[in-house]
Order: sequence, then structure tokens, then C-alpha cells
Amino acid sequence: MSVNKEIKKITTHTLLKMKEAGEKISMITAYDFSFAKIFDEAGIDIILVGDSASNVMAGHETTLPITLDQMIYHASSVVRGSKRSLIIVDLPFGSYQGNSKEALNSTIRIMKETGAHAIKLEGGEEVLESVKRIISAGVPVMGHLGLTPQSIYKFGTYTVRAREEEEAEKLKRDAELLQEAGCFGIVLEKIPAALAREVTGRLTIPTIGIGAGNSCDGQVLVMHDMLGINTEFKPRFLRTYLNLHQQVTDAIHHYIEDVKSGDFPNESEQY
Repeated sequence: MSVNKEIKKITTHTLLKMKEAGEKISMITAYDFSFAKIFDEAGIDIILVGDSASNVMAGHETTLPITLDQMIYHASSVVRGSKRSLIIVDLPFGSYQGNSKEALNSTIRIMKETGAHAIKLEGGEEVLESVKRIISAGVPVMGHLGLTPQSIYKFGTYTVRAREEEEAEKLKRDAELLQEAGCFGIVLEKIPAALAREVTGRLTIPTIGIGAGNSCDGQVLVMHDMLGINTEFKPRFLRTYLNLHQQVTDAIHHYIEDVKSGDFPNESEQY
């Protein structure tokens, strides 16, 4: 029997047991009560309240504009829709980079005001002090290496990271530093599959990949991408499981026609 099936509530400990058992971890983003409820009841292991809400919910070009208050709003909505999944919340840009005290204060607000179970932040060695301070306060932390979207203006492009040896070596070192600091897992975004395989093999904590090949201990996708709501984003790593954009468009067209023709509401749909 899989580790996942025996568990009434997924915890960070569950994820470690899943890695040890060779059982893959499923993770998806959500930003509201209704979708969180669907995903939770469907059996997803982790729901990430991603700062990708800045893009898919608010229409910003990058993840940078979303605020801590907005992340708290989305996260508290998701928590109310979930019973079993582990809920992780992204610390938004500007809420932890300045100093470790600010990082801890931001984390405490998220934990107290949302009821979420863990936080995620981007970066390696440069955020280590914040990681240690948050963990010492009793809050589980997930790391995020490779393509770190909050640093997009530094990179200048959303291209694959760590192709060159120097950046690959730094990523390996950062992964081990995050593990030593006490992170319970690390997201690896848009890096070569061979590098992700090596990092995953080196670590005792699970890795979650997005555009990092199938050797990671789990995978994450943004819900709007995998459900086909967002049609503009088509990277190689994305598998679209539904064409919701087309289905919703068809349904709306049908509704408009029925309203215009007087067909809706019909005899049985009125009092």
C-alpha cells in the first residue's frame, strides 16, 4: 500500500517517508477555496499557494508585485478548502530578502492568519540566515532553486538555469546548505534533468521538479497551465490535462445564445 493512501493528513514527515519508499509526490498550485477543495478531495499531496497568483489571478507580468496581504488572503481561502493536503505558501518578493527578522515576521503573519502548514522561499546561500531563523521558530521551510522567478530581472530571461558548470556547482552546494539548515524539501525549477537527478540522489529530503525531468521526488504545475485555462504559456515541460479555456468559452457562448433567444430560463427553471 502506498504511503499516501494510509495518511489522513499529509505532513512534512509524510513527504520524507514517500521519498524513502520511492513514491512520487504530487503538487499543484491553488489560490481559492473552490479549486483547493476539488484538488484536496481528488487526493493531491501538496497544494502550493504560489506567488504565481500575481500572474494568473491578478494579471501582472511577473511575480514581483504581489503583496504579503494578498498572499495571506489567497492562502486563507485555500486552507478553508483543504482537509488532507499539505498547504505551502510562497513568501512574496520583498517580504524576506531584506533581513532574517523581516522574513520571520512575514512567516509568522502567514502562519497565524492563514492556518497554512509551511512556507517556501527562493534562493540558496543568500537566504540561509532567514531559513534558519524561520525553522528555529518552528515553521517548516521548503527551498526553491534553479529558475527563481522573483529574480527574473537579474536573469533577464525565463530560460533554463544551471547549464554551465559554475552555476550547476552553486546549485548543488545551495541544495546541500538548505538541507543542512533544516528545509524539508526543495523545488527545482527549469534545470537540466541530469543535474536534477544528481541533486535528488544526493539529498535525503525530497525534491519537487518543474521543468527538471522525472528523477525528482515529485512534480508541481501551476493549475491554470495544466488545466488549460492559460493558453499563452506553452513551455516544453508543461503537460495540459484539460482545455478549460475552450470548454468555458463554449459554455459561455451557449449561455449567451440561450439568454438572447429567450430559451433560458425555461418553464421548469422558474417559480
